[in-house]
Order: sequence, then structure tokens, then C-alpha cells
Amino acid sequence: MRSIIGIFTAVMLSASPVLAASAPCGGNFNSWLKGVKKEAVANGHSKGTVDKFLASARQDSRTLKADRAQGVFKLGFVDFSRRVISQHRINNGRKNGSKYASVFARTERDYGVPAGVLLAFWALETDFGAVQGDFNTLTSLLTLSHDCRRPELFRPQIFAALELYERGDFSPSKTTGAWAGEIGMVQMLPEDILHNGVDGDGDGQVKLKTSAPDALLSGAKMLKGLGWRKGEPWLQEVTVPSNLDWSNTGLTTKMLGRDWAKQGVKSRHGKISTKLPASLILPQGRNGPAFLAYPNFDVYFEWNQSFVYVTTAAYFATRLSGAPVFDAGNPDAGLSDNQMKALQKKLKRKGYDVGKIDGILGAKTRNAVQAEQKRLGLPADAWPTSALLNKL
Repeated sequence: MRSIIGIFTAVMLSASPVLAASAPCGGNFNSWLKGVKKEAVANGHSKGTVDKFLASARQDSRTLKADRAQGVFKLGFVDFSRRVISQHRINNGRKNGSKYASVFARTERDYGVPAGVLLAFWALETDFGAVQGDFNTLTSLLTLSHDCRRPELFRPQIFAALELYERGDFSPSKTTGAWAGEIGMVQMLPEDILHNGVDGDGDGQVKLKTSAPDALLSGAKMLKGLGWRKGEPWLQEVTVPSNLDWSNTGLTTKMLGRDWAKQGVKSRHGKISTKLPASLILPQGRNGPAFLAYPNFDVYFEWNQSFVYVTTAAYFATRLSGAPVFDAGNPDAGLSDNQMKALQKKLKRKGYDVGKIDGILGAKTRNAVQAEQKRLGLPADAWPTSALLNKL
């Protein structure tokens, strides 16, 4: 779940600074593998066990191809959420909510995580366990660790998988999952399974691929560890006045709910949590949907970096908890892929850090867009339009 890869997403992990500094990559795969074995033995694992664990070690070009395929993140929130939140998933979410009511009672009692949040994860990750991925987990982890794009992120997962193997909970040849190494119904990485695995059905094992209670309680425990706050909301749809100071919108600005209310922000469902800090987010600008994002919303970014995906997952959780369909409004037309890349290049030339020129409206690009909108006297809602591109 740390990366909610499932069907659509990209990985976002955290790595130890020590391992990050000592994670060589590239070159001859067999020579690189010797270094992995040497590190494993130095960490206290027996040479015989390490050799057996890595006996079938190989690379997989399909994993690398999946890692580079991020086109889905170029969709706006409205289109993306409508694509992934089908009526079928909503219906199945409600059915599973009833079927596993006792399990969800435990996730809320023990970890403070509501059923809707976990149901949304479960649906978007694997369609409630139906699509868990057919990539050999060890092969994917080795491939991504050897690849020089993000080796420091994946290398620790190899050693975590080795520990699971020693416990009898991982098979180098048979364990499969998503392309980035996640396993089970809510797609958890080996390191997260080690730290957060819960035997939810009481059979003495943590089986995230076949046991819904194990998967759901493990996911809830991990969310609590990432900072989930019991009894608090995460996302709430609101309406906003047309004369709002748009430069105060976005995740970098937080105000108490009562202060947003004083500015004319109103909830579409339920009451605004007046004493909690919140950001006002506009996924597609001031004319599109609007949400208040509370502290629990930040936890979503601990497992995925995509603003559109995170907002979709959090919104889906509110739907499964009783919220209505969001008001799409009438957003200004967005930019095409080529226009977005052109915009990023212009922003980069002006000194902004927008990351990779990839046509994706990520957090860095949003921040740069908002700053330039404010400088140019445009509504600073962080939604790039042709008007901004032309002025730049």
C-alpha cells in the first residue's frame, strides 16, 4: 500500500540514508548481484540462505517498461476519477463493507482507520483482490535495484524480502505482485509487511494475497504508523466564492476550517471541521471541483506522489463513506501534452524547479504555475491554461 501501484500508479518509497549511499547500480548484472549477496551476508544472513534466495535471480525488461509508463498521470482529476471510480467498484465496495463489517470494526477500533478509506485502497489497488499482478516480486525488486533510476529506493526491499523468506513467508520463484514489488490485496512492499503484517484471521500466518482480514488490518496498521489520526476527516468537498484569494489555495497553505468558513467556503456534505487545519485544493482550478484537505490527507502522500491519484483515492473513500458525487463545475480547458511540456520548459528557464519535463502536472509544476499566475496578475489557482502559456 505504501505505493498503491495496483493497476494505475507509480511507486513512492522511503529509503535509509545509509543504504541510499551504498547502493551501487548498473554495470554487469552478475557482478552487481555479487555485491548484493555480500551485503546480505554482512547483514547477518548465512551464505547458504542467501545463495538459495537468489538462485533464480534475473532481470525483467517488462518491469522496466512498466516503470517508465506513466501516461495515465497526464489526465486531469475529473477524467481520471471518472475512469477509475466505476459504479461496479462502488457496488462492490458496499458489498465488501457489509461482508467484512467485523474486520472494519477492528480497523477503526485498533488503528482509527475507517472502512471507506481501506475499501478505496482495496478497490484501486487490486479490484478487491481480483488483479494483484503477475510480476515475480524478487525479479522486479532486483531489476529496479540494478537500474540506476532509483536503486536506493528498491534495494532495501530485497533484504526485507530475504527476511520474509527466512520466516517462510516469501517464495523467490512463486511470490508475485505488482511491477514495483508490492504484494497482496492492498499491495504492500516487503519492508512494510515485515513491520506491519497482521494475522487478521487468526490462522498463525500473514497472507496478504488470500486473506482479506490479514490485508485490511495490515493496511490499517501501516496507515496508523504513517500518521493517520483517529476520528478525523481527510477530504471534504466544498463550494468557494468567486472573489476568493486564489493564491491561498494549494497544499502549501493551511488555515483552520473556521477561517476558510469566514471567507465563504461552504461544505457540500456534512460540516466543516472548524478547529482542524486544512488546505483548500482545486484539482482543476477555481472553476472545477474544490476540496478541503485535512491532516489525514497528507498521509496519502506517504504512499504515492501523484496529486491526481491521491485526490482520487481520498475522494473515493468519502464516496464509500456516504458523500455525494463531486460537482465537476466547468473547469478551464487544460493543456495538451506538448503544451504542458512547453510550459515546463518555460518555467524551468525562469529558474523554477519543475522536475522532469514530462507533461505531468506535479506538485513542483503546480507551485511554479501558481507563482507565475500571481506575478502576471492571473487568478493564482495553480491550474495551467493557454492564457498562462501565451503570457509566458
